[in-house]
Amino acid sequence: MLRFLFIVIVVIAVLPAFASAPDTIEKVKPSIVGIGTYNKLKTPRATLLGTGFVVSENLVATNAHVVPESLEVKGSSIVIFKSVGSKNQYQSATVIARDRIHDLALLKVQNLKLSPLALSTQKVREGEIFLYTGFPIGAVLGLHPATHRGMISSITPVAIPANNAKELTVEQVKQLKKSPYNVYQIDGTAYPGNSGSPVYDSESGNVVAVINKVLVKKTRESALTDPSAITYAIPVEHLRALIASQ
Repeated sequence: MLRFLFIVIVVIAVLPAFASAPDTIEKVKPSIVGIGTYNKLKTPRATLLGTGFVVSENLVATNAHVVPESLEVKGSSIVIFKSVGSKNQYQSATVIARDRIHDLALLKVQNLKLSPLALSTQKVREGEIFLYTGFPIGAVLGLHPATHRGMISSITPVAIPANNAKELTVEQVKQLKKSPYNVYQIDGTAYPGNSGSPVYDSESGNVVAVINKVLVKKTRESALTDPSAITYAIPVEHLRALIASQ
């Protein structure tokens, strides 16, 4: 009987936090954009590579690995994709800052006209549950951001994924190995298109982290058919520092 009462109390305590989730998601989604490239000589002309979110009047945050420098020398323009009513639009974007160590980037977009998301200052603890919104499978089903939730299962030192190591200098790799920073391990399933998605509080909508990688068992393609359900996110303090440096 006591065990039953304990379970009921726990459920009742959790429900209020997620009762406001629909309203929060509705507020957050307009600030979510797709990040990709546009090349009028290619078919298709537009390619969605990841997710970004608005952090100030003309700034969008995403992962550095979503917008590598190699994109800018192949004749393709970096763009953001957004939904306006029932129409999808794209706008040119310029990468103004990259933090390769923390896998973050800032894009400047003129006349963005989207509301920024607030960056949280709260301390994140293991066991807390958050939401994250993005484009997990790209634009396969249209430009419709999807929302998932996950628990912070661990706060652990970062590991350098093999596919990202080539984006770092020798000095940066040495620095990471010498003093790795902490990342959040989330037990929710994410996909490659979720890179750059904001992780946020279900009540306030304040961003606590940025999705940056998924533990892939075999190949990038297998992440779509056989996801590991282990996702990592960069604490928002590093994004705040990147913004402050501009």
